[in-house]
Amino acid sequence: MPRKGKYISHKNEQKLIEIGRLILRFMNTNSSKIYNYKQIADGIDYKNPRQRELVIQSLHKLQASEKIKEVDKGKYIVNLKIAGTLTGIIDFNQSGNAYVKVEGLEDDVFIHSKNVKDALQGDKVLIITYHFKGKKLEGSVLEVLERTRTEFVGTFQLVAHKDFGFVVCDKKTINTDIFISKANFGGAENGDKVVVKMTEWRPGDKNPQGEIIQVLGAPGEHETEIHSILAEYGLPYEFPQEVELDADKIDRRITSEEAAKRWDMRDICTFTIDPKDAKDFDDALSIRKLENGNWEIGVHIADVSHYVVPGTMLDDEAYKRATSVYLVDRVVPMLPEVLSNDVCSLRPNEDKYTFSAVFQLNDKAEIQKQWFGRTVIHSDRRFTYEEAQERIETGQGDLAEEINTLDRLAKIMRDERVRNGAITFDRSEVRFNLDENNSPIGVYFKISKDSNHLIEEFMLLANKKVSEFVSLTSKGTVSNNTFIYRVHDDPNPAKLEALRDFVSTFGYKMNLDNTKKVAESLNKLLFDVKGKGEENMIETLAMRSMSKAVYSTEPIGHYGLGFEYYSHFTSPIRRYPDLLAHRLLQHYLDGGKSPSRQELEDKAKHCSAMERLAADAERDSIKYMQVKFMEKHLGETFTGVISGVAEFGFWVEIPENGAEGLIKLRDLVDDSYSYDQKTHAVYGSRTGKKHQLGDEVQIKVVKANLIQKQLDFKIVD
Repeated sequence: MPRKGKYISHKNEQKLIEIGRLILRFMNTNSSKIYNYKQIADGIDYKNPRQRELVIQSLHKLQASEKIKEVDKGKYIVNLKIAGTLTGIIDFNQSGNAYVKVEGLEDDVFIHSKNVKDALQGDKVLIITYHFKGKKLEGSVLEVLERTRTEFVGTFQLVAHKDFGFVVCDKKTINTDIFISKANFGGAENGDKVVVKMTEWRPGDKNPQGEIIQVLGAPGEHETEIHSILAEYGLPYEFPQEVELDADKIDRRITSEEAAKRWDMRDICTFTIDPKDAKDFDDALSIRKLENGNWEIGVHIADVSHYVVPGTMLDDEAYKRATSVYLVDRVVPMLPEVLSNDVCSLRPNEDKYTFSAVFQLNDKAEIQKQWFGRTVIHSDRRFTYEEAQERIETGQGDLAEEINTLDRLAKIMRDERVRNGAITFDRSEVRFNLDENNSPIGVYFKISKDSNHLIEEFMLLANKKVSEFVSLTSKGTVSNNTFIYRVHDDPNPAKLEALRDFVSTFGYKMNLDNTKKVAESLNKLLFDVKGKGEENMIETLAMRSMSKAVYSTEPIGHYGLGFEYYSHFTSPIRRYPDLLAHRLLQHYLDGGKSPSRQELEDKAKHCSAMERLAADAERDSIKYMQVKFMEKHLGETFTGVISGVAEFGFWVEIPENGAEGLIKLRDLVDDSYSYDQKTHAVYGSRTGKKHQLGDEVQIKVVKANLIQKQLDFKIVD
């Protein structure tokens, strides 16, 4: 009997814990409200006398563990300052569930959609954590500490015969509609795509309130959707008039007085190599053979800092934007067009001011001398990558000898980089052929060839050597000069171990003993999977194991490139950090002292954040075009490859056009499937059938949603 009694006691204890979780979830729906025990019992649907007794016992336990406070006799409130609370950034997925990234925690904390309270994507939140049913750590949002944004893009829906409506947000990661009163319609009509500003979210209200601040147009129309993407990320597509006027006043002349202060390199063979549709040419190469047999190679970068001066409206706007945004059908430039496509652009047959890194290389591509400073150049020729590639492959055409010399030296430098630990990710990028209405009529992949690698190597050389010049003294010791670096931290060891374990199931081995071995293993893995069925999957997982590159004043090195010091110097027309690097380099060349690190660190963080937004907008524009392209293929069947797996479904990519569609687990009618994070797969509980990352599947295109930029696929046998 005692054994049985003990068992019942344990069971009762577990029951009280479960009830405690229900109580906390209910009270967290409005954590500032005071409840009596009857309200709490009703709230969790515990209404008979026996159940209410259990609620009272549970409340005593929660009070003892300081999860709730008794503010008056029999009246309780959530205790927001308790053990078990954490602060982090919330990230929603398409199912409405979320994860909170907490600094110092290896794994993100799962938050069920019922427990997200009034949090929105990217908000800083306070959560309480618990182990639900003995599983992994979960949490509930107690309070939103900081809103990351208050403006959203969505479709206005007027409620029939009422003086109000709602904005249904485009992004599924925004988990609520926004209430709009008649006074705040802002000229919007039912069905319009709009930008809405959230003005208030009162405790207890199901929806926040907002006002419409911009009408974008009819959903599904090309211009509306492109402007929606920019508005979604807060990216401006027009310059303020005063900034345009400021740019128009710039003195474009190349004067003899200014040229006299620079190294005049106008008589040296110089050319640009760029994509065929490029308008802003911010880098050029010069080459000449010296009497000592060495090669003098000049890497010439548009001298934007000569025209864009700190403290001006032009500079303030450039800093605010921090980067140009490259959407499928347009560029949203960091600088007004008069600068980006004209004054600063290194166009052929025009004299231009440049900031240059000039290297003297021997035939083994070893640097014998280097020089940094301001120059004036004259580009003799504008090459497209295709034209330069033709000279590399045939040895024929104007400047073929010069291009082939640069190509030979670039290949030596690339091999040396890889030997020193650089990772050679070389993924192809999707591109679209557009008609006169910017509708996609074809899809192709941009593949890097020798001409691309040639430019890449000399840009990497300039970026690396400028960074070393500032960061090290002539004796090779650390200078402690403040500078803006492009840094890339070492990969997450846990992610690398997961990658190693996963690829071993395909027969690939990885050595994780040290940084150099990891780099060698990754390069060998990427080489070995080329052309195999699992290539795309393993490349994707390898990319995900990497850290994100960011800007920083702390020179922790660039893991992916294998460089100890690295900066961005070669694209100041389209990246603000490069403009900062130019100014700092000239400051040190002039003998200036090291400026404040904190001020530059703040700018570095801003530039990193804007770069992420631009990348997200670019990705959305590609998704939009892919959905638009696939609209013409509804009902058609394709062979695809599983490119991602989550608890609610998996994505399939069509290799010939890069289009990716979702297959929801609830739509798989042959079995009930569950997700296994370790194997990146879903398994049927009855049949054991498996759908795993990298598997080839036959799919039918069943839905193309332009507004959500989402394709829905269906598995076909």
